[in-house]
Amino acid sequence: MCACASPDSVSKDQILLFQKKVFGFYKSNGRNLPWRMTNDPYLILLSEVMLQQTQVSRVIDYFEQWKNRWPTIQDLASATRQDVLKAWLGLGYNNRGLRLHQAAKIICKEFGGNVLEAMKHFESIPGVGRYTANAVLIFSSNADVVTVDTNIRRILIHEFGLCEDISDKEIWEFAFRCLPKHKSRMWHNALMDFGALELTAKKTGIKPKTQQSSFEGSDRQIRAKVLRLLLDCSLSFDHIHEGLDIYDVGDARLKDIIAGMLKDGLIIRENESNCFCIKEDGS
Repeated sequence: MCACASPDSVSKDQILLFQKKVFGFYKSNGRNLPWRMTNDPYLILLSEVMLQQTQVSRVIDYFEQWKNRWPTIQDLASATRQDVLKAWLGLGYNNRGLRLHQAAKIICKEFGGNVLEAMKHFESIPGVGRYTANAVLIFSSNADVVTVDTNIRRILIHEFGLCEDISDKEIWEFAFRCLPKHKSRMWHNALMDFGALELTAKKTGIKPKTQQSSFEGSDRQIRAKVLRLLLDCSLSFDHIHEGLDIYDVGDARLKDIIAGMLKDGLIIRENESNCFCIKEDGS
């Protein structure tokens, strides 16, 4: 069995050949995606949050609908939680939508609506980590920084024979070595398309660090259904249970799911009663 290569052993010539290969693929196969038609940091932040753990094909329509409804971060910040949840439902991981809403409020209040400045302080922005913050900087301002998603990680491991258990620190440092300066936007688009269309997980056999569980029958599916039931009215536990009659959800499981939703701030209990509703900010 061959030993893994060390990132330190990769030469400049190897990196140049790799860049040529990826750019060549992108020139012939690059995808025409709506968030690539803008440099607006807010719209890029929107797309990046939507794309987390969600297929590109599912995001396109949602992105267009949100862009039309809330074209600026100020528009999103002034929206209600209920409207945000309604617009997000069906995209999955509803907490992402609520965190994006919270992020919009913070960016408007603390950074004067300046998304790029906020990304430099991403630790204080809900739902934004290093990957998302750097992606916004890259795709809006062509900043010479890198970001590493599951596609980019897989490409670097495969193309240079790196160990699959390479640390995040090592892979990010190596990704920076591979970055063609002043071409960060094009480079990252090219890498993502190369990984999504050509060097797929199925083709390489390289598994992502974390794998998404099946949605069907999962607690995530039940949570989404509970939110749908509560969007327009408050309901008791029994009425929620009745609304889930097509699912095999026992009392104990549903109680745990609702407890988790209460903890996450997705819903609240009305006046200490046994009725639940969507929580509005400040409620």
